[in-house]
Amino acid sequence: MADVRQRKKAEPPSAPSQSPKSASTLAKEEDTSSFSILDIFRVLTFLSKSFVWGLERPDFTRLDVLKSWLNGPIQYTDADLKAFDGTDPTKPILLAINGTIYDVSNGRKHYGPGGSYHLFAAADASRGFVTGCFDTDRTPDMRGVEEMFLPLDDPEIDGLYSSSQMKIMKEQEKRKAKVEVYKALKHWVDFFGNSKKYTRVGEVKREEGWQTKGPAPTLCARAQEGRSKRERPEGK
Repeated sequence: MADVRQRKKAEPPSAPSQSPKSASTLAKEEDTSSFSILDIFRVLTFLSKSFVWGLERPDFTRLDVLKSWLNGPIQYTDADLKAFDGTDPTKPILLAINGTIYDVSNGRKHYGPGGSYHLFAAADASRGFVTGCFDTDRTPDMRGVEEMFLPLDDPEIDGLYSSSQMKIMKEQEKRKAKVEVYKALKHWVDFFGNSKKYTRVGEVKREEGWQTKGPAPTLCARAQEGRSKRERPEGK
């Protein structure tokens, strides 16, 4: 999915206080308050570099955009991101999606401690944005996510198809499932990428080939439960 563009061991995070909402619903609910003195202090302590980078028509009336312009693009590892969860008031709240990092400090009441979307913060939870399992899928590893869009095998129904029909059908189902994953992730990539509230500040730094290292995650229960059986062939 790379072309879509974009702790200490603690106790497992609790589930969000409510089910993940759509991008449009979230946008309507978000806080639109202006910067506070604390925000200004956070920005000043966070400044480190000063060169222009990829911001088209910078809106310098927004302090977060000015900060990003002065800072230049940052590169954090997934481990680095864990420090930007809002618990330290001198640091911004960051999240990443599909490898792109955004400053979501303007939505502190949502992404900060105690917020409904706190589990989004301090990580690249690309997988969770698709599956809806933010408590378990706070990872950029997308391997196997397409399974949630595949129909369940059912011997009674599958037996009504010939072996050649089933082979062709499963190939088509896999292609369609991958398209659905792409669309689901792009929905959120576009939400943050087009946001006038959140600022793109950099990229997640990862070693080459990270996508295939280690065991692939298993499909979470919520995504698994959303699968349905294959349709019965017409006329049978």
